[in-house]
Amino acid sequence: MSRLKEKYRKEVVSTLMERYGYQNIMQVPRLEKVVLNIGVGEAIQNAKALEAAEKDLATIAGQHPVTTRAKRSIANFRLRAGMPIGLKVTLRGERMYDFLDKLMNAVLCRIREFQGVPRDSFDGWGNYTIAFKEQTLFPEIEYDKIDKIRGLEVSIVTTAKTDEEGRHLLELLGMPFAVEENG
Repeated sequence: MSRLKEKYRKEVVSTLMERYGYQNIMQVPRLEKVVLNIGVGEAIQNAKALEAAEKDLATIAGQHPVTTRAKRSIANFRLRAGMPIGLKVTLRGERMYDFLDKLMNAVLCRIREFQGVPRDSFDGWGNYTIAFKEQTLFPEIEYDKIDKIRGLEVSIVTTAKTDEEGRHLLELLGMPFAVEENG
């Protein structure tokens, strides 16, 4: 069992039950999945870009990505419905916990002048999304072997009902949120 999952079971559940007054262990918010997403807009002109991004995402996630396709045509971007424009990977279970552990303890500390992740990137339902400007922050990616620096989005989906519960869950798991500045 991963370190983060063990921490959730031993510490986080009891703390959240105490704080929010849950009657049952099943009411306690938990992590559902983590979705990694790379938009590859240049795939319209360059088919090799999709392959390179696929290799990078597979290396980061440890699992083969799925190609996402355009839902509708946009003439200004020379985009037709059904064209491949991105890649995504959904992590659950042990892989999800291992990835989050790596994210919080190895990746975020590699960001220059890191002050914590933004507190306001929740969606209103307790899910959190963090964006990275480059995939080279991940230790598995070798800078010499990439063709282009690409952005990457990580969405953490929880069963929390509110942003406050979701934030508290992630804080207890070790997510380094930025300190709030009071006026």
